[in-house]
Amino acid sequence: MAGDRDTLFDVAVVGGGPAGATAATDLARRGYAVALLDRAGRIKPCGGAIPPKLVGDFDIPDSLIVARVGGARIVSPSNRSVDMPIDGGFVGMVDRDVFDEWLRKRAMEAGAARREGAFERLDREADGTATVHYRPRAASKDAEPARLRARAVIGADGAMSRVARQCVPGAEETPHVFAYHEIVRSPRGGGAYDPTRCDVYYDGALSPDFYAWIFPHGDTASVGTGSMQKGFGLRGAVGALRALSGLEGVETIRREGAPIPLHPLKRWDDGRNVVLAGDAAGVVAPASGEGIYYAMLGGRMAADAATEFLLTADARALAGARKRFMRLHGPVFWMLGVMQRHWYRDDARRERFVSICRDLDVQQLTWDAYMNKELVKARPLAHARIFFKNIAHLTGMVSPWRGAAPPPAPATALAQGRAA
Repeated sequence: MAGDRDTLFDVAVVGGGPAGATAATDLARRGYAVALLDRAGRIKPCGGAIPPKLVGDFDIPDSLIVARVGGARIVSPSNRSVDMPIDGGFVGMVDRDVFDEWLRKRAMEAGAARREGAFERLDREADGTATVHYRPRAASKDAEPARLRARAVIGADGAMSRVARQCVPGAEETPHVFAYHEIVRSPRGGGAYDPTRCDVYYDGALSPDFYAWIFPHGDTASVGTGSMQKGFGLRGAVGALRALSGLEGVETIRREGAPIPLHPLKRWDDGRNVVLAGDAAGVVAPASGEGIYYAMLGGRMAADAATEFLLTADARALAGARKRFMRLHGPVFWMLGVMQRHWYRDDARRERFVSICRDLDVQQLTWDAYMNKELVKARPLAHARIFFKNIAHLTGMVSPWRGAAPPPAPATALAQGRAA
């Protein structure tokens, strides 16, 4: 807007997803002048799972939860499955188009000024402020970019963040999984689809280095997969998964794809007045790909760091966002990264990984860690048992499915995919 040329905002937040909208809300509630720049109309491909801790910590209303999942079923390359029920709890599922827009509107209600457009570049002014240049949504390609000035900038513009690549050294080196999913109409009654369960497939035919999923969303479902392997046919894998699960003939509502970062950046700030949050900072959990909770927490920590910077004019305050986040969640990210490197390497290891998940200790600690967002330290004997079971499987000392029933016949679609 033309008026922005003469306005100095305290903070410009680039990106209106969970991270950016949370940061804008927190800062606006503290009385700061905040501009929230969002590229309208984009929906990130995402399973949409949120833990109860997110609901409580960020005051999410029940009306946004479109399904309550009571457990997961994980499926191995040999088509064996393991059910992992949640004891006394649930995972909430949200639709990202509705959820993200609600977060942006909450930021506006708190006082943030919303601007719709695509970030182009950031310039430095002689007085130390930053000028954010962006192309408004309705502007023609030949139109002059709009701009706004701010004392600080939070880059929350996604996995391939243009803010990060311009301002933060090393941002372009982050590895990514490319995720693709199809939002489909949920079938009514019968079949393999369960509207109260998340299905996760560890199978090289569906993903050679990540996993595939079916997540219920009430009237719809997310059917997707991801891979770092260039040339892997994501659409074909999703088609095979739909055929396997009885979702082949249901209506397809939309298709979406996007990169997902797999490791937090080594640095989240530029040492001057820019700090990153969410996917731009790389805060998606390895192995699981979970990102909404970590994005919102990262957005909150970026807002805290920006607040300290505004109060002190000390750019070192911006580094506090990463320090605080990694102090809380660095060990979990490290552990999940090790797990992904070891267990997702090939189908033989994926087979053993799924078989390990039959263990009740593994299931309990997995859900405790997910629901509470911290490593579980209260059950040292369970940790010890899991450690030795992992060693036994890694060394081949035990058969992965010892004592289990024979696997069902392989699905035709997956068998054809392997033959190809």
